[in-house]
Amino acid sequence: MKKVAVIGGGLGGLSAAITLANAGMDVTVFEKNKDLGGKMRSIDLGTHHFDFGPNTITMRPVFQQVLAQTGVDPDDYLNFIPLRVHMKNVSSKGEVLYFSNDQQYMIEQIKKFSLSDAENYPAFITEISRIYFLAQRHFLQTTFTSWRDYMKPSLLSALVKVRPFETLNQFIRKYFQHPFIVQCFLRYATYIGSSPYIMPATFAMIAYLELVDGVDYVEGGTSKIAQAFTTRAKQLGVKFHVGCEVTKVKYGKTQIHSIIDQYGITHTVDAVFMNSDRLSDLFELDQVKKDIQPSSSAFVILLGLNKRIEGLHHHNVYFPENYELEFDALFSDHYVEDPTIYICNSSYTDRSISPSGDNLLILVNAPPTKKGTLQIDSHQYRQKIIIQLKELGLDIEDAIVEGKVITPEYLEKEFYAFRGALYGAASNSVKSAFFRPSNRHAKLKNLYFVGGTVHPGGGSPLVTLGGMNVAKKYIAENGQEI
Repeated sequence: MKKVAVIGGGLGGLSAAITLANAGMDVTVFEKNKDLGGKMRSIDLGTHHFDFGPNTITMRPVFQQVLAQTGVDPDDYLNFIPLRVHMKNVSSKGEVLYFSNDQQYMIEQIKKFSLSDAENYPAFITEISRIYFLAQRHFLQTTFTSWRDYMKPSLLSALVKVRPFETLNQFIRKYFQHPFIVQCFLRYATYIGSSPYIMPATFAMIAYLELVDGVDYVEGGTSKIAQAFTTRAKQLGVKFHVGCEVTKVKYGKTQIHSIIDQYGITHTVDAVFMNSDRLSDLFELDQVKKDIQPSSSAFVILLGLNKRIEGLHHHNVYFPENYELEFDALFSDHYVEDPTIYICNSSYTDRSISPSGDNLLILVNAPPTKKGTLQIDSHQYRQKIIIQLKELGLDIEDAIVEGKVITPEYLEKEFYAFRGALYGAASNSVKSAFFRPSNRHAKLKNLYFVGGTVHPGGGSPLVTLGGMNVAKKYIAENGQEI
């Protein structure tokens, strides 16, 4: 029976562990923190429950497939609730545009701002659907374990068909002219921590996931996905060492043969799956290039209120007047003076998780960290955001009964994220977007990588898909054990 160690219990590590265990492997997960699920964890402040990690859930079948492949009914583990209207977008002038995967509803919404933009919406949907299905076939379902995988003629042919040489901004403006409409669609760049004014238009496919497939909420909070994966993994015999950091790996010329945990215990292995930031290079196995441009990070404020705020939906975005200035600041390593503010108020959909008042997760894009430099006074920046919300008509300060701030420095320390970046390298070039670090080490052939900083990329569905696909690659190469 193959012994496989999974280092890191995020969604990529958990989906890999389930897939490997289901194939009869002897799997052990090592997680340095007390919680499993990586950034998909929960935080409770008094009676208010918060999902720290991903707040919009797309690609529901990916999460269900991880469970279904083991012969169980995913509905016994997770209850997905579709959100017909999934985002309230608010302009600096107070204009409101609601997002939905109902195409006719979207056309009627856009028509309030621009008749020509509304007429172009079906063509926009057709094109992002084309890009998505090409990407799904040639990129998302593929595991890259050597440079040869990147050189396949079919892959290169698909690459030139997904608009890699124009920016997302250029692409969006081919269909829409109204400044606020453009602003709303450009925001999809932030889903992978990049700039819409630089990144390839290929990532317009992210809009497909929300505007065609739709957005879900998981009953009880999105952290239930990580909990369900953990439950199923344990049922399959996966062993967990939580609060146990792996401090060293021992290897020869081409193979890792053992790992050592923080207690000095040596564990022999046939393979290692690393579910950590590839750029952090925890064991100094590579010469990691530190001149890589990191993705953006996040400044997060968790607030428990003693009342419900009228007008807030489940997902809300408040845009600044000048959107481009925000990305100029972020990728010059500066905090934004007038940032876009995202608010998740999941108790709008599920009152049970915050019965005594709204649970607001307020997130603004932040620059990556600078070693040894305090970039911002977190208390002052928190107050700045709350004052900005008041100016936008959301006066919440007197209703706050619980609070917590999470900074890029916290993300760097807690998750070993390179410079606190959320997605590893920014996708601000063709190379960084399409040629992400591969899923297997170049020299250590039994060392595999999963997670948001390697192929197929960041975001909870892709991380989950990547973990499952890399595990299947290992199983195919080493044989089913059962």
